Amino acid sequence: MAQSAPFHPGLKKSSTPHAGRGKSCAVQEQRSPYQSILVAVDCSDHSNRGVSEAVALAGLGGATITGIHVYAARLHDMRFRQMEGGLPERYRRQEMLERQRDIHNELITRGLTLIADSYLDEAARTCGEASIPFAPCTAEGKNYRELLTETNSGRHDLLVIGAQGLGAVPESSVGTVCERVVRRAAIDTLIIKDPKRRLADGPIVVALDGSEPAYGGLMTALALAQRWEGRLQVVAAYDPYFHYVAFNRISRVLSEEASRTFRFKDQERLHEEVIDAGLAKIYEGHLSVARSIAAERGVTIETLLLAGKPHAAIEKHLRSVRPSLLVIGKLGIHADADLDIGGNAERLLRGVDCAVLLSQRSHRPRMETVAAATTTWTAEAERRMERVPEFARRMARMAILQYAQERGHTVITEKIVDEATALLCPGHARQAAGRDDGGKDPGVELTDE
Repeated sequence: MAQSAPFHPGLKKSSTPHAGRGKSCAVQEQRSPYQSILVAVDCSDHSNRGVSEAVALAGLGGATITGIHVYAARLHDMRFRQMEGGLPERYRRQEMLERQRDIHNELITRGLTLIADSYLDEAARTCGEASIPFAPCTAEGKNYRELLTETNSGRHDLLVIGAQGLGAVPESSVGTVCERVVRRAAIDTLIIKDPKRRLADGPIVVALDGSEPAYGGLMTALALAQRWEGRLQVVAAYDPYFHYVAFNRISRVLSEEASRTFRFKDQERLHEEVIDAGLAKIYEGHLSVARSIAAERGVTIETLLLAGKPHAAIEKHLRSVRPSLLVIGKLGIHADADLDIGGNAERLLRGVDCAVLLSQRSHRPRMETVAAATTTWTAEAERRMERVPEFARRMARMAILQYAQERGHTVITEKIVDEATALLCPGHARQAAGRDDGGKDPGVELTDE
């Protein structure tokens, strides 16, 4: 007997029947990266593709789908009242006007409900054909607000939404409802931009900047590429050109005395010789970490380092490879607590032609993996570590690596070893690390627990 999908408390139940879970879905060993998928339904081309992609994701195993349609009966009622002044004279008589109001209210309320049910019926049929559990949901009110209420209810881990709806126009790449929802959504969001293209057609491109949401997106993309056996490319983009513009402008306003104080020429040379190369190394390190993570999961990936303004460099690259999906962290490495979407994510969402997955899942790669790709030890630091007893050396190295990574260091010096040891190790461990000051630094009190 088919298993009914659970009905969520607080949701208005539609007349759409629930689809059952078929045997083929129940016995699958693989699982979808998402377990509860919410898809916005309005029977537009973008929405229909969204339903198909939600079914494809759920079909990877173990996921359910909730379809939601929001209608605005009160908005239509208000608009009708505003239009009454323009009706022909015979319709503005009191008796006729009251009658028309009653008819309109009944038609709008019942009609929009029937339309919503019909939209969800179609989505239910699509899910039923694939034996995917489906739960219908209708809501009355402001469309983006009601969508967000359900999206952020805690019942779902992925929202699928069309970039545009029934009012789509060629001049627009992202509609207002989509943009408002995407900014405020608290879960991963898949935005359908090309209604004619399947995600499984590939390739999939992941934009990586070293942030935890970007690595979370990488994990999702790895799972999809593994199940769809598709091509996966990971790119990292850095901007080596900004300081040339900045220094050129600074040179125009600094006086000769200020230039000497600022040591302008030395600063410019530092950027050219050190900072540009350092930026490239940082982002190449992110790609190296991605290769290690993929290798652990048996997935082959391509990696590419791009130079330029990140969103522009990535968009240019996407035009050449024509991916079916771009995966990017909704917030980047420099995000703060008040930011709703990162600048690169926002520009790419508007600019690219393929579907976009804005990742909010966080993944922190293993410390050893990051260290192998990004961190080096000076000779003095290595000699200091040789004084640590061999049985405790690996644990001490991990503690120092964590201390260094949390503070953004990619080169571990003897000073960092001393700082980490003073903070993390008890007195006798510090003595074992070669200190001869009784296990204390001035102003630092350490006790064994």
